[in-house]
Amino acid sequence: MAGLEDFRDFSIEDASVSLWVFKGPSGSSSGPPRYTAHWVETTDQVDNVLRGIVGDARQRIDEVIEYDLLAQNNERSALTIPKNETHADRLIERVTSETNDRRAVNISHLHNASFYDIKLVSEDKVIHAIRKTEGSWRGKRAIGLETLLFQRGVLALQKQPKFDIDKFLDFIIVGDEVVVLNKAHFESTLRYKTTFIEDFTELQGEPAFTDAFVDIVPLVTFVGENKLHLRRLSAIRQKGHYRNPGFMQRLRSLHNVYGLNLEFDGEGKIVVTPDTCPEVITALLDHRLSSAFSEAIYDVPSTTRIPLG
Repeated sequence: MAGLEDFRDFSIEDASVSLWVFKGPSGSSSGPPRYTAHWVETTDQVDNVLRGIVGDARQRIDEVIEYDLLAQNNERSALTIPKNETHADRLIERVTSETNDRRAVNISHLHNASFYDIKLVSEDKVIHAIRKTEGSWRGKRAIGLETLLFQRGVLALQKQPKFDIDKFLDFIIVGDEVVVLNKAHFESTLRYKTTFIEDFTELQGEPAFTDAFVDIVPLVTFVGENKLHLRRLSAIRQKGHYRNPGFMQRLRSLHNVYGLNLEFDGEGKIVVTPDTCPEVITALLDHRLSSAFSEAIYDVPSTTRIPLG
């Protein structure tokens, strides 16, 4: 995880700072995302705040987990994924240089921005720290509300537009990796694996998958447009255990030992019913595992393979 090490070694305090605001992603949901971006001139005080946000995010990472469609992190951990498996380059190419023609010069460049990039540069190293915008960037005051400013003992109307910078980040692009702190925001901003319905449709067209079943219609009906089930089927496709004859043979031989309520026909194909769909998904995800220590059998939400030897 060289990218994460680069992040830990990066000199945030000495880095130059620029703030870029983005609109997008736009374009077809099935194609690469498109973005528009402008950089915003900031004061030294704002720059120090932005450096502090990135530094605080780095300090909060105690644990690193390899990104998986079903993996989840907490407030003290991060997911990591190679940059070339995402659309991060589509974002980076919009912020190559702070030229006058890319500078935000009117309020419309900021209003309705969908996310911002805190770009830090130190020598030849660059970090992009991304956060989705909150309500203050939407361009309209909340109906029935006015913002008041208390200054020098007087409460007055705040007529100037206000843009809030969050103290948390969604993900950081560093080196050849993306360090993910907020998985949902990362996936929507970079449009990563958001087309789960299309993914499942393509999976149904794979002979290796359909040939594993007597009839996949009950599974298709069960999954429907449920986002969690669709995500799990995308993970099944990504793992590809159904393409592994050895895995499928062991599943046929050992499913009873592991308490999986599965049925196979005379040709070894899975017989799917509405009642067995959850266990079919668990089996093909390889999420029914046993502990050599407690000798208990567990269902797990995700798996991280441990290299041995």
